[in-house]
Amino acid sequence: MRVALGVTGGIAAYKAAELLRVLQEKGLEVQVVMTRHACEFVRPLTFAALSGRKVITEMFGGAGGEANVESAIEHIAVAQAIEALVIAPATANTLAKLAHGIADDFLTTLAVATKAPLIVAPAMNVNMWEHETTRQNVETLRARKVRVVEPDEGYLACGMTGAGRLASVEAVAQAVFEVLGLREDLKAETLLVTAGPTEEPLDAVRYLSNRSSGKMGYALAKAGRRRGARVILVSGPTSLEPPAGVTLERVRTAEEMAGAVVANLDAATAVVMAAAVADFRPAETRARKIKKRDGLQQLRLEPTRDILGEIVKHRRPGQLVVGFAAETDHVLENAAQKLRAKRLDLIVANDVTQEGAGFDADTNIATLVFPDGRQKALGKMAKFDVAQRILDEVVALRQAGG
Repeated sequence: MRVALGVTGGIAAYKAAELLRVLQEKGLEVQVVMTRHACEFVRPLTFAALSGRKVITEMFGGAGGEANVESAIEHIAVAQAIEALVIAPATANTLAKLAHGIADDFLTTLAVATKAPLIVAPAMNVNMWEHETTRQNVETLRARKVRVVEPDEGYLACGMTGAGRLASVEAVAQAVFEVLGLREDLKAETLLVTAGPTEEPLDAVRYLSNRSSGKMGYALAKAGRRRGARVILVSGPTSLEPPAGVTLERVRTAEEMAGAVVANLDAATAVVMAAAVADFRPAETRARKIKKRDGLQQLRLEPTRDILGEIVKHRRPGQLVVGFAAETDHVLENAAQKLRAKRLDLIVANDVTQEGAGFDADTNIATLVFPDGRQKALGKMAKFDVAQRILDEVVALRQAGG
């Protein structure tokens, strides 16, 4: 997991070195970006030695270096690679630039170019912090969902006393961890997550499948790992990169997925079945390609193994099971029926006909349905955020004695 640490020109810049260390201790890769003014307080070599990577200080190559295509588009490469941008300390000047979309150096250009969440930790003289323009800029950033870590009060480097001192390194780091979903509330859990479609062969080149991309299951695996769980991901065919730190088992058919799930079931404390497993497969599989000229008079199908049913049948006491119901009509009714029939602890229902909730989308519109009849409609949100909400409920179930 990679984040960018922006350091701007304030006396508190030296504290960013300690923040870098704390972020690294959590397993994060940190790319440091310094403004020219920051370099007057701390030398880039300090951060390069601590991070083990080049520190970016210029928009177009280093000082005295010749600009090239690579340096000219580096901000785009970094913007796409990071999962969060934290600026600590953030001066009044930098806050103003961020609020008004000014991109006149690498750091502010990166802030405009990235879609990653932004965390800012202001640090400045108390009068600057309390100035009306600074307060307006901070509120503008908050309105854009920027996480602002309020400065502490105390004795300032300028000799004054009041608000403006950079928040503690621990407070800034905690804000980064929260934004990234890095918690420890699943540290005692082993999550078994299924993802993606299955492919049921018809002949040597054809198969039956569905449009599942695996994004929801992979988001669950990623979120679970970030929250401290050991994660076993059983994945059907997808083009997705597995999240770092998870144990991945690739399968193709429903039968293979069933075998992998059963083999890992004893190790799991919670099972989340996000895969879109085929309900049927061809009763006969041809070893060679069926030629078009020969035709196909009929296609006989047979049901695949009921993986969820087998899980519930053999579940251990205290083992939580979460199912998914992708429906096109009577969504909540069908989901509730499946919840009862499979004796699940929770089921995630979504109408795949809704825009933003169908297969291969980056978002989902889900409703959580519980055995006691409760329902929680989540609304449209990114699949990673849906995954976090699902895992919140796993934590709540565990705390309730599930």
